[in-house]
Amino acid sequence: MSDIIGGIYSIWNQIVYAVSGFRFPFDLIDILVIAYIIYKAIGFLRETRAGQLVKGIAILLAVYVIADWWELAILKWTLSKVMGTAIIAAAVIFQPELRRILEKVGRTNFRGGKLLDGEESAVSNCIDNVSRAAGTMQEKKIGALIVFERKTQLGEIINTGTVIDAEPSVSMVNNIFFPKSPLHDGAMIVRDGRLYAAGCILPLTQREDISMQLGTRHRAAIGMTENSDAVVLVVSEETGIISIVSNGQITRNYNSASACAELKRMLVEDEQTERVSTLRALIKKIIPSKADKGKEEDEK
Repeated sequence: MSDIIGGIYSIWNQIVYAVSGFRFPFDLIDILVIAYIIYKAIGFLRETRAGQLVKGIAILLAVYVIADWWELAILKWTLSKVMGTAIIAAAVIFQPELRRILEKVGRTNFRGGKLLDGEESAVSNCIDNVSRAAGTMQEKKIGALIVFERKTQLGEIINTGTVIDAEPSVSMVNNIFFPKSPLHDGAMIVRDGRLYAAGCILPLTQREDISMQLGTRHRAAIGMTENSDAVVLVVSEETGIISIVSNGQITRNYNSASACAELKRMLVEDEQTERVSTLRALIKKIIPSKADKGKEEDEK
């Protein structure tokens, strides 16, 4: 009993010491950053198979604590050897997830949007033609896999196919994905409103919760969006269903018109909104508003 009271008293003293030495706002920023990292880590683990592995490690840690408490020498020694290699094992097991995290961090765009005014019309025109071609392929049940590049450069993916760098047209898209054509068995990459490459190989997702109704094209589309910020349009060869994939999430049952509207929202409108918001924030920093100036004068 005295040990428990002593432990509680020690913890209380540490809390009092930490509060008395609190440096505002630096320690507050430190706490908020760590809290945000933990929050994002928990959200990431919930979305991937890594969550189950973390649960397994947590159970091993709990068993190790119990073994140390009850002085179970053999079990404690065994677990200590296992935990000694846990960091290396975690790096190997979580390699796809760690790579995905680093790639997401590397996507940060300080320009506030990729599309310029002249590029918006080109991308919009490309979406119109691709969507119309997708409608034709939907009727004829011709499979297609079309990747719209955004901020993440897809040079490695492009190198697996053939560069065509062509003006977008309905006939061009249909010809590329026509059965038994040289480039039909692969993905098309759209860059800056042009049909840039075809016959490209995409990485397959490693997720195990994918519906069995989704074939290789859909798994490749999900894998592509897990490793980049690209948007992928898929036409199923078996059912003719048009799907759109972004951020590892797939939505289905589009037609030509609805797919066109959704792609424009994701690739044109969202980019434009992001750029305008960033521009406004920059202008506000450079030229403070009268209200901000009034607040500064009042504070002085």
